[in-house]
Amino acid sequence: MNGVTPADATLALQIDTATVLDRLGGYATNAIGFVLGFLITYLLGTLILMPLVRRVLERRGFDRTVLSLGNSVMGVLVVVLAVSIGFMAAGFPRFLTAVATLGGALALALGFAAQDLIGNFVAGVFIIKDRPFEVGDWIEWDDNAGRVEDIDLRVSRVRTFDNERVTVPNGDLANNAITNPVAYDTLRQKFVFGIGYDDDIDHATDCILEEAEAVDGILADPAPSVRVTELGDSAVGLQSRFWIDEPDRGDFVRVRSAYVQAVKERFDEEGIDMPYVHRQLTGEVEVLESVAAEAVPGETVAGDDA
Repeated sequence: MNGVTPADATLALQIDTATVLDRLGGYATNAIGFVLGFLITYLLGTLILMPLVRRVLERRGFDRTVLSLGNSVMGVLVVVLAVSIGFMAAGFPRFLTAVATLGGALALALGFAAQDLIGNFVAGVFIIKDRPFEVGDWIEWDDNAGRVEDIDLRVSRVRTFDNERVTVPNGDLANNAITNPVAYDTLRQKFVFGIGYDDDIDHATDCILEEAEAVDGILADPAPSVRVTELGDSAVGLQSRFWIDEPDRGDFVRVRSAYVQAVKERFDEEGIDMPYVHRQLTGEVEVLESVAAEAVPGETVAGDDA
């Protein structure tokens, strides 16, 4: 007989049930392996690896920005590593290969699309590490100047002395020359005073030095100095060099202004001339007859027979 007997049907059902149970058991094993691999790796990373990296950064003296950056990066790495170990424990190495290939392609595409952003990010890391300036410093760059308010990983924010906020990409600050006048405890300043050619240079020098010693904010050590630096068209240039302590933009402007005003008033008292540039035009002015005739209509210009 070609019919299916009840025994055959029962056997087939038993085989199908066993196959389903085997597959469910395999899926359960894979799931358990993924969960165990993920949890073990994640716990080891968060409880051991991340605190270890943070302690290393703290011992090297990095500030809070670097510590926060390192903690964030390590957190992402721990999660990625935990997922990878989880899939390996679940028995899906091919899946990891496919994900790695796709991730590499996406990273390459994003790198080309956001190369300026990545460049500013890397520049921010170097600024935080090298510390060419810090928050609160007064800096100058590309004909701009201001006080640093914030240093982020992509941009730095600077408040100008006109109370404007300038957001500067970190790449511009990391790749160009930056002047930091407050990087040290003292700052030297220079100013050129012009005196007349008939004035006594030694007497003018003494006046400049005496006024420098009297201005509050100018250091006595190093002592101020004066040098003849130029012989101009109408004046002899005396360059004064003086130092100020704990340089700050406000102190720098105040001390410089008080000093220049004091020297100007002293020169006026001593009769020392501070000449300014003046020019004298010489020559002849020739007026054409046609222009003169147009200027005075109806009158005959001398020498004209018409």
